[in-house]
Amino acid sequence: MKTYRWGIIGCGSVTEIKSGPAYQQTEGFELHAVMRRNYEKAQDYAKRHQVPKVHKTAEELINDPYIDAIYIATPPDSHEFYALKVAEAQKICCIEKPMAPSYEACIRINTAFQKKNLPLFVAYYRRSLPRFQKVKSWIEEDKIGEIRHIRWHFSKPANPMDLSQHYNWRTDARIALGGYFDDLASHGLDLFSYLLGDIIKANGLAINQQGLYSAKDAITGYWLHESGITGSGSWNFGTEKREDEVEIFGSQGKIKFSIFANQPILLNHSGNSESVIIENPKHIQLYHVENIKKHLQHVSLHPSTGDTAAHTSWVMEQILT
Repeated sequence: MKTYRWGIIGCGSVTEIKSGPAYQQTEGFELHAVMRRNYEKAQDYAKRHQVPKVHKTAEELINDPYIDAIYIATPPDSHEFYALKVAEAQKICCIEKPMAPSYEACIRINTAFQKKNLPLFVAYYRRSLPRFQKVKSWIEEDKIGEIRHIRWHFSKPANPMDLSQHYNWRTDARIALGGYFDDLASHGLDLFSYLLGDIIKANGLAINQQGLYSAKDAITGYWLHESGITGSGSWNFGTEKREDEVEIFGSQGKIKFSIFANQPILLNHSGNSESVIIENPKHIQLYHVENIKKHLQHVSLHPSTGDTAAHTSWVMEQILT
């Protein structure tokens, strides 16, 4: 079996537990090199995670002849810049979500990889998690009959960092117009397309209520899936408490779950109820990374590709604009 040597561009906080160890624990994968702008922090990461090589620049890592694949884990405004270099180097790539700050940038990235006939993945890992595979199985088994509507409400208090006016790229409109919507809501909207089929129409309203930063902090949206299922969502990042609830309404019942919390998945159908608890793995991208391996081995297609992630970016843009 071929061993794929991976390199990470931007070995920051998201790679500490969520993703980096997943590449190390997947058979046939090796985390061989890392890079970040602060070389000393990159060295510290490599020492703690036992990564053999540290590069001072992204270009060095991308062009390292011992590296087969690149995981881009930088803020989204640099994803396109690095992705195009990875495509030019003719290497496999996985990009953190959201794929890029704009749908047009996503298209440019996809075009570059398609021209080289290279695999491109995006870290919408919820498509691979067992808890959401269970939801998908209930839908496919017609547990709640014909699906009519999906509704999601997500809200949370303002972050202390934002209240103290400290800079945060996640709330800089130049990088993420929707602020935390781009970072968090993208997970759910991407999952809904996976569960219910592509979204063909979307609209919404986005404003800034708190004035804490330049990005939007209050968004409502509605959409239509290709299957005729309607959807609606509301996201607010300045409320008293955190709430995260998805409801899928069918002709014979309802499915209820959370996007981010490890809460039970609830099924109500024909007067009966069922509750299932499926814990997420410690390294939450583990199943996502294992599915990359299966894709490269031609065992099964990965559920989150450049094409599916670009579609999610299009949906978010429609809601925000």
